Amino acid sequence: MVLHMEPIGEVTNPETLDPVSLGFMCGLEIHQQLATDKLHSRMPSELYEYKSEDIPHNWPRSTRRLRASQGEGGGTDVAARFEQRRNRTFEYVQSPNAGLIELDESPPRKHDSEAVDVVLTMAALMEAKPIPNLQVMRKTVVDGSNTSGFQRTTIVATDGQIQADSSQVGIDLISLEEDSARKLETKRSDIGETVVYNLDRLGVPLVEVATAPDVRSPEHAKETALALGRLLRDTRRVRRGLGSIRQDLNVSISCGDRVEIKGCQDLDWIPRIIRLEMARQLHFYRLANELRSEFSLPLLPPDRESDSIPVENRVEVATKKRIPYSTHDVTECFSECDSDMVSLSLQNGFCILGISLPGFSGKIGSKTMDEKGSQLPRLGRELASAAKLAGVSGIFHSDELPAYGISEAEVDSVRSQLSLSEADAFVLCVAPKWQSELALEAVIDRARLAFHRIPREVRNVVVRKGKPEDGTTTALRPLPGGARMYPETDIPVLEISQERWDSICKKLPLSAQERKNRLSGLGLSKNQEEALLNGEIDDLLIEGIEGPLKLPAKAWASALLESGISKPNSLAATVHLREEGLLTREGAETLMMESVEGPVERIVDFMASEAESRGFVPADHSSVEEAVEEVITAQSDFVHERGLGAIGPLMGSVMGKLGGTADGKVVSQILKQKISEMIDD
Repeated sequence: MVLHMEPIGEVTNPETLDPVSLGFMCGLEIHQQLATDKLHSRMPSELYEYKSEDIPHNWPRSTRRLRASQGEGGGTDVAARFEQRRNRTFEYVQSPNAGLIELDESPPRKHDSEAVDVVLTMAALMEAKPIPNLQVMRKTVVDGSNTSGFQRTTIVATDGQIQADSSQVGIDLISLEEDSARKLETKRSDIGETVVYNLDRLGVPLVEVATAPDVRSPEHAKETALALGRLLRDTRRVRRGLGSIRQDLNVSISCGDRVEIKGCQDLDWIPRIIRLEMARQLHFYRLANELRSEFSLPLLPPDRESDSIPVENRVEVATKKRIPYSTHDVTECFSECDSDMVSLSLQNGFCILGISLPGFSGKIGSKTMDEKGSQLPRLGRELASAAKLAGVSGIFHSDELPAYGISEAEVDSVRSQLSLSEADAFVLCVAPKWQSELALEAVIDRARLAFHRIPREVRNVVVRKGKPEDGTTTALRPLPGGARMYPETDIPVLEISQERWDSICKKLPLSAQERKNRLSGLGLSKNQEEALLNGEIDDLLIEGIEGPLKLPAKAWASALLESGISKPNSLAATVHLREEGLLTREGAETLMMESVEGPVERIVDFMASEAESRGFVPADHSSVEEAVEEVITAQSDFVHERGLGAIGPLMGSVMGKLGGTADGKVVSQILKQKISEMIDD
């Protein structure tokens, strides 16, 4: 029999918590958008970065309500059942790349072949085993982000691995799935919420990579996320930019339980987010045993593997008896309240409902911060998160009152009306009656869970202005169960032949290190090398160097970085002609704008002809020297006064004499030489 010691660690200082002694377990789920057409509709994967108020008026809109349904096993997913109770309506904005399939009014098409190949390539890079026959599954999603009420997902490969900096991490699953619709806003009313989604992102292919729980520490989690991100980018077939890659964390410690954390887009925040979650789970384990002790209930063992189901069932029955769900209308207690929020709500016809929490006085807590400015865990925040899922803005509770304009007298009045003792706490909700009842029911459910381990749930990083507020999280929904998956009947099984897999394995892309090595001997600066790799244009550089024009590496790299890659062949032609002395800089700019992409040889012939006929051929060296001599002789006083500082002002005069046909670098060099000679004389 293995004995487990009580967990050691200060919740108030998350940075000092020891992952090993706390039984830390963690795995990652990486979701990366692919740079292909949509997965099952062939629509382009274009995103329209409009805010809600900027959506064009001619884009169609449709309204839906979704409900949970039983899976093939006869069960209804707990997360779906929860979402259905939130009384929400969904409004969908149909962007130009959203058709009948996105609206769930037409059957989906087969997998996009290119997207499948990209994911197979990723699987090969992770040494995973491909699934011979790909079966699309429906994953129940009732939060409105999918018009159908489910997300289509396909397991492509299993049993891979990736090398993070400090150790190897197993890859359990590699899947191909549809991205969800993009939320624009939530509109609230007395009868419920309306959530507005843009359908532009719905159906964009995602690769989902789920690691084994091999992550050994919060810092190792960041290493793993970085390694996975680099590997996925090595394919050069993924989308870049904000929101194109998302990291989810599955975190637990022995005295807690598995929690899935979404919204970890900034990798630098991952260790902090994980440590705060460890502290949260430790805090609520200790709170559960404190409550159990005061209620004379059996204590939780320090490891969840030692839990007794009969004991937990008895505790659940006991807590339901001790904490009944019974709301009380306490609106009259606040008829003269100084709180602007309360008085305005009452003017709008809202009511104030209250519930009692026997024995919870001092257990709900008030807002406190750690040394890094993150909120420390407290039950009050969990209760508020539960209530907010019903659509209310928040709750009041007795551990933080009087405050917020609510007086001591009003607190005493509520306690009297609810017949509370000093050991009891209360929670208030200000909202329409139906919404207050739903919110307080959620609060009661969460308060009862305080007697047990941390609930298995999906949480979201609290974000302010696009960044994590402090690394803390808030409840999003219960952790989905097995009942959410069932087969997709509209898409046939896709066979992955051995020939297709062998072909993928023979054409694997270069790794990041191989790309660096390829550039190292070309005479480029480190900044140029990094810019080419980060911009994913190093392949174009190599093509230009090794192609028919044999472009010089440094000049070609500079052109790519300065001018972009919208017309690569036209750009290559200008670099070639300038290096051959057949085209001026100004002529190159003009002809680049006028050129039409095609075979590079044809573009070279066109530009050479135009340069000659339109006077874009650089002046010869003697002509430049003659023009410089004339200008500095006429401006000799200015030259003696300014010295080499005269080069800039005189450049325009020289270029004017030459009709813009000279190379600026050549003019500058000759001016410097001639001015230096004049000064020395």
